[in-house]
Amino acid sequence: MSNFGSGLSGMNLPIGGGGGGSVRRTIGLVVVIIVLILISTLSVSSCSVTVESGYMGIKTTKFGPNPGVQRSELGPGFHWEGIGEKIRTYQTLQRTYSYTREPNADGRENEEITFSDVLGLPMTADVALTFRIREDKAADLYATWRQEFDAFIDGPLRTSVRAAIARETEKLPVACNAQQSATPNVQPIAPGAPVAAPGTPDADDCPGQLIGPGRQIVLQRAMQALQREWTPQGLEIIRMEWVGSIRYPETVLAAIQSRTTAEQNTRAALERVNLERANAEARIAQARGQAEANRLLAESIRSNPEVVRLREIERTLGICPLSADTCVVGSDINVSALIEARDARAGGGG
Repeated sequence: MSNFGSGLSGMNLPIGGGGGGSVRRTIGLVVVIIVLILISTLSVSSCSVTVESGYMGIKTTKFGPNPGVQRSELGPGFHWEGIGEKIRTYQTLQRTYSYTREPNADGRENEEITFSDVLGLPMTADVALTFRIREDKAADLYATWRQEFDAFIDGPLRTSVRAAIARETEKLPVACNAQQSATPNVQPIAPGAPVAAPGTPDADDCPGQLIGPGRQIVLQRAMQALQREWTPQGLEIIRMEWVGSIRYPETVLAAIQSRTTAEQNTRAALERVNLERANAEARIAQARGQAEANRLLAESIRSNPEVVRLREIERTLGICPLSADTCVVGSDINVSALIEARDARAGGGG
């Protein structure tokens, strides 16, 4: 005991050593709690998905009695992902996607739509498609195509849009004028025959064309075909529009311009023919009117010879005898006064 007591008395123990251990234990406990919180947060983040408003969650499982795509959509909210489960989101809000050649907010790559006309002339155009996915069909749509939402828009949907437009454009020419010769066949015009204007693009022999009303008709029919295809699958096609104009081949544009110029020149020539014919008919009508007036005057004179004598009297102012070949007016006769008196009588009589 004495040795033990002397050993204790020889030890140099720090003052307040018990209090320092308590602080260390407290700090260690706080660190452990923080680590647990971080681990829990990471576990929650990695094992859960938040479905935002305007989206539906689609769960796929690898285990269980019914592995694969679960046909019950998950609404907006917080959802856990178990072992072997994955939740992906599909947008159900109405969306407009533009398939364009130039980069835009929807994509950086070239997504223009290609098609051709009835003769196989290649063309391209930009198309905007407005659509939405039904909330109760999102899982079925994913189960059918097994693609993420953006990949589905870039892949199957774009292919379907291109095919629908191509089926309709292949029924029409790009332009009626481009199907004909650049020099119109103008037939001689028979005298008195009506002059008709050259054939227009909407004539009976060419009822439609992509440059003109056919452009919108094609798009409307293509959209109806898309609706028939996708509505049963849960994708509602709301609207489809051209973005800008169709990009036609340069050869077609040159042929159309040449044909248009030729038709304009033909119309101008026909208008000149019509004008000349109208002027000629006016002159003929005027000559016929003058001839008819002369005929009526001659008949009046033959039926009433006194008309000639009255005109002779008016012409000589009553000064000279009608039977005289030569008449000399004396200086005492004021011819001007006689003319004024005659004119005054004529005016009063009118």
